[in-house]
Amino acid sequence: MRRSLTCLAVLCLSVWGTLAVYGQQSKEASRTFQFRYHTLVKDIPANAAKVEVWLPYPTSDAHQTIEKVTVDAPRPAKISREGEYGSSILYVRVDKPAQREIPIDVTFTATRREYIHRQAGAEPPRPLPAAEQKRLLAPDRLVPTEGRIRELAMEVTRGKTTDLEKARAIYDYVTKSVKYDKSGQGWGRGDALYVCDARAGNCTDFHALIIGMARASGMPAKFEIGFPLPAQRGAGEIPGYHCWAEVYTREAGWIPMDSSEASKNPAKFDYFFGALDENRIQLSAGRDLKLNPRQAGDPLNYFIYPYVEVDGRLHSSFDKQFTFTDKPAAGAVSAQPLK
Repeated sequence: MRRSLTCLAVLCLSVWGTLAVYGQQSKEASRTFQFRYHTLVKDIPANAAKVEVWLPYPTSDAHQTIEKVTVDAPRPAKISREGEYGSSILYVRVDKPAQREIPIDVTFTATRREYIHRQAGAEPPRPLPAAEQKRLLAPDRLVPTEGRIRELAMEVTRGKTTDLEKARAIYDYVTKSVKYDKSGQGWGRGDALYVCDARAGNCTDFHALIIGMARASGMPAKFEIGFPLPAQRGAGEIPGYHCWAEVYTREAGWIPMDSSEASKNPAKFDYFFGALDENRIQLSAGRDLKLNPRQAGDPLNYFIYPYVEVDGRLHSSFDKQFTFTDKPAAGAVSAQPLK
């Protein structure tokens, strides 16, 4: 039995106040598009008692407005929220499935706005809550803040007196010293020590090193992940995810940065310190994630692709496809908070 669930725009305030944007912002570019997130769980054992599927669920924030969300999935399907970073989750459970395949489609319309924030404003930034600050200064499983990472951070930021200077020094160092390269083994896990050795990787690896060095320097930092869109408007399939980082400075608050995009496009080296373009969509945040409902397996390294368990065991047989179609820009739509 299948159902279609249509929702109005969802305004999800991160539990750590990601809506606080400080300082001056330029006139922002924006982009409106329809996005389709397709999953097909395959090869379900004939005797399976329970199939559980977790998908990232799109929500509005200061930089994107989500509306007209439609979910086509077996029931029961529900929206929950990850407890540490506040990302929304679509959870689908099928007991004693009659079929060996379960398709799930999520479509929505998004307006993504350029996010520029590089300098301090007239008012000091709002201090982070103690719990948020503690978590965003702590290590992740693959992002240590001691040992080699701390030594490197201290070397790179030597002589810098402000958080903004330290953040820029870390961004400059990683962007210049790491090559965007997805060949070989080990890339894509967001392993900061791997990046120190290989000096290569994808966006996950670039930003793992930035986050580790920032935290080791006393600056809270967070990991955000979604999908990239090609700059050229139109329609097409998106081959994979994209991620970026934000670093909290005492002078200016949160500073966004996209080191891997700057590495691929040196002409935008300065732009991507303190800016994220509109050619993206964010779906979740954080590392080492415990989903809701809690998965039986280990915490997720990051959450962007489907996560599936059959009878409490990881199930890796599924197809995934992500497509977009640009739309004419529309006026802002009032959003309602997630219940």
